[in-house]
Amino acid sequence: MFSARFLRDAALVVVPVVAIMAVLPSFYSNHLLLFNFVVFLTLAQGVNILYGFTGYLPFGYVGFFGAGAYGFSVAVLHLKAPPLAALVAAGAAACALGLVLAPLLRLSGAYFSIANLAASLAVLQIISNPNLEDITRGPYGISLSGVFNPTLAYGMALAVLAATLLFVAYLRSSNFGLALQAIRENLFSASMAGIDVVRARMIAWLACALVAGFTGGVFAWYVSVFFPETVFGAEFSIFAIVFALFGGTSTLLGPIVGVVILYGVYNVIGVSAPQYFQLIYGFLIMALVLFLPNGLTSLLQRRGIDVP
Repeated sequence: MFSARFLRDAALVVVPVVAIMAVLPSFYSNHLLLFNFVVFLTLAQGVNILYGFTGYLPFGYVGFFGAGAYGFSVAVLHLKAPPLAALVAAGAAACALGLVLAPLLRLSGAYFSIANLAASLAVLQIISNPNLEDITRGPYGISLSGVFNPTLAYGMALAVLAATLLFVAYLRSSNFGLALQAIRENLFSASMAGIDVVRARMIAWLACALVAGFTGGVFAWYVSVFFPETVFGAEFSIFAIVFALFGGTSTLLGPIVGVVILYGVYNVIGVSAPQYFQLIYGFLIMALVLFLPNGLTSLLQRRGIDVP
């Protein structure tokens, strides 16, 4: 049923990563920092699904994250849904946005990235419109104090991370994943080979949206109080993209390495000395672009090692 490669990737990456993040709260008191690590580990893999396998770089990825956060919030506030049911609404809201923005897939390269960014900004303006205060609370923010439960939210975030990692492992070992990579390398050749390009891209696009939507939902559940600018903040897209590219896409391990190193550096240096953090971050990214355009994991691949 499952290929040997899938089982290997699950055993070497998925199980250890999820187990470590599950155990760490017992030994480390900064629960919010650990939760943010889980969030970015998941979002970076979401970017990996779309960019690593199809070549579409979603600058406006945060739009799906924000849609998930507001889908969760609207379900809790207006439908009185329990948190687990509201998470379904979070995923549905992100997928609905993905369907609305699906025509963007007709674009490619920088045109797609810029249009995707503009679309996410448009969604932010709609959500924060004062005329929608009765539905989205407009620019005044969301309060979900009635469902505030960071422990359960953290556990569900781990479940979303595990499911996302397993899906990426599936893409790496399945014919569908190979089809997506063929589309990334040469769209015309993939079409001539009999691949349903439109269907394959749509599945990857909606999977990417679903990952971000669920993550946005658990984020809203965890923090319980937030503003539109928080969940539609550019840092979620920028960090997720940089982390994925730094570690290396099309692998499970690459985005994880990127998150651990770069988000680790951010929390060690960026909070207390932001001026030095920006300098170090800039240096790391320039060095990566110049010497390792395929990410850190490409160092192992150059030696013939099959990186999980």
